Amino acid sequence: MRSVQKIFVPFVVLGKLRYGFLYGARSAENERRLQRFLSTSRVEVLFADDRTTFEYAKLSVQLRKQGTPIPLNDVWIAALVVQHNLTLFARDKHFDHLPQVAKV
Repeated sequence: MRSVQKIFVPFVVLGKLRYGFLYGARSAENERRLQRFLSTSRVEVLFADDRTTFEYAKLSVQLRKQGTPIPLNDVWIAALVVQHNLTLFARDKHFDHLPQVAKV
């Protein structure tokens, strides 16, 4: 990630991170680190808009027809990736069910 010029963080990822922080022993420290990361000029948070909801719906239908459901929060992440024509950096194998989502 050090070599990329721009890092886009879906709003859903922030929610998932903060959820994990609240259950950890170092919640305040993790939040401070996250804030430092988010404040850098290379980082931009992506929020859902009307177009995102259409991408979300299309991906959800595709996954249902394929019989390969994935967590709903991850469908939102995939929708933002497709909408903005981005490459996803994730270890979750279930994104492999969505060939239109470019992955690293």
